[in-house]
Amino acid sequence: MRFSPGLWIARRFSFAQKRFRVINIISAISLAGIVLGVSTLLVVMSVLNGFQQVAWNLFVTVESPVQILPADKGGDMEVPDSLLRGIASVEGVTSAEPFAEGEAILAGRGRPGELVMVKGITRSAHRRLMQRTEKNAYFDEGSISIGEMLAWKTGISEGERVKIFSPELVPLGLQALSRPYLLPALTFPVVEVESLFSLQRIFNDRYVLTSRRTARAILLQRENRYTGIDVRGSDDRSTHAALAENLRRWLREEGLEKQYRVRPLEEKYRDIFGVMEVEKWVSFSVLMLVILVAALSLTGSLTMTAIDKRKELFYLRCLGLEKPQFLMIFIVEGTMIGLAGTLAGAAIAWAVCFAQETWGVIELPSKSAFIIDAYPVRMELPDFVVVSLVTLGVSVLVSLYPAFKAAAIADSKTLADKAN
Repeated sequence: MRFSPGLWIARRFSFAQKRFRVINIISAISLAGIVLGVSTLLVVMSVLNGFQQVAWNLFVTVESPVQILPADKGGDMEVPDSLLRGIASVEGVTSAEPFAEGEAILAGRGRPGELVMVKGITRSAHRRLMQRTEKNAYFDEGSISIGEMLAWKTGISEGERVKIFSPELVPLGLQALSRPYLLPALTFPVVEVESLFSLQRIFNDRYVLTSRRTARAILLQRENRYTGIDVRGSDDRSTHAALAENLRRWLREEGLEKQYRVRPLEEKYRDIFGVMEVEKWVSFSVLMLVILVAALSLTGSLTMTAIDKRKELFYLRCLGLEKPQFLMIFIVEGTMIGLAGTLAGAAIAWAVCFAQETWGVIELPSKSAFIIDAYPVRMELPDFVVVSLVTLGVSVLVSLYPAFKAAAIADSKTLADKAN
């Protein structure tokens, strides 16, 4: 038997009028459950994607999607113009800017020091930061900008002059206590706090932004030595993985893989992005239970259909249908219901997400406490594909028992004797 008659029979069994209205009710419940489960799951995953995108946008105001660092962790590197030109030639790269970054101790007048992270950026990176945040200059040459939470913890205010120095000076200071001749050589940089910023919690709580020259002076880096290179590409988060892979390939082709390594943003902040990814797939697992329950009710509906259609199944057996064809009929029937529910659920989810993304229909409970007014949404094709395939796979699996039940009914000798 060809597939098309099996499809026709499955369609007749699914949508033709049945004797028992309870079968119709159970089938409708199964279909509604699949629609509800698929649409809810896709909406939740899209919202979690939206929050990830918001976090990503906040991070890339200061950080870059990909960094090139020395192969030896913790060291610094020389950045010749030829290296920058080579990186700029890689597909997807829009800018490559050296930066200086490291830990330092920040201390105000009469206050204990606080361990902070200093990052020195280029003028172009500074201009980009101002454009993204719509703020005037964060710092001048020789001044710094600190996060608001850091300023609150240390009691430092805007316009104050503070000491900020590398932890490497601490042991020298201890040695100077017993060797006074070292005191003239021991100097602690004093800089002015030009401004306070509020970007992302990690930056607000710990970071100090300044120029590369000032950062190198604080971190005791030699001239023309940097911590790494910030590499930027498209603002679309989905392209950063390809950008990182292109950079790795270029380093291999140039024979530089032993000198430099590529670090994506997710690797640097692995804990934060890892937790967000786990939340997404835990939500996927929990909400899949709704789809599973709906699919299990589909098992009951198909089984009752097989019992209700036992005479028709026997007649089909007499017409020459074999066991594989009976199995195919009910597997196709279950798949058709699963497909209809999946398509309807995906369409509803797309409509809801599109409306939220376009008009921000559902607002956050307290808009003043967040940097955004409404729940963020980001629809991703892989999520729709994964949810659809898993739902169809579950629909096929729960159709197996009714399919074997129908084949057994068709071969029943008792039914054959009654028909005779």
